[in-house]
Amino acid sequence: MLNCLVVGVGGFIGSVLRYLIGLIHIEESCVFPVKTFAVNVIGAFAIGIITAFALKNVELNPRLVLFLKVGVCGGFTTFSTFALESAKLFQDGRGVIAVLYIFFSTVLSILAVLAAEALVK
Repeated sequence: MLNCLVVGVGGFIGSVLRYLIGLIHIEESCVFPVKTFAVNVIGAFAIGIITAFALKNVELNPRLVLFLKVGVCGGFTTFSTFALESAKLFQDGRGVIAVLYIFFSTVLSILAVLAAEALVK
């Protein structure tokens, strides 16, 4: 039960941070959903750092890792919004932009995890 509370508190923090980033005004002329893109790449980098640091420091409290990875990062990043925005781009006839958004979101998020892990090593 305590693990659920730890994840819940972390999720609250991550979700509020995500919401606040959503309030940042960005010009409507952006090619694709920049805020979701940034949140997901930043979240991928963060989870890479947390995971690599936890593997390197086995004495780290597992609940802290759970709080940060599942709670904060899970609440902060947003796959469902990414999927919704991608579908909307397709529906709006912006298929090329949708494919680029999907490609760069996926590739840069994976590269962010790898970069974070390399940074910690």
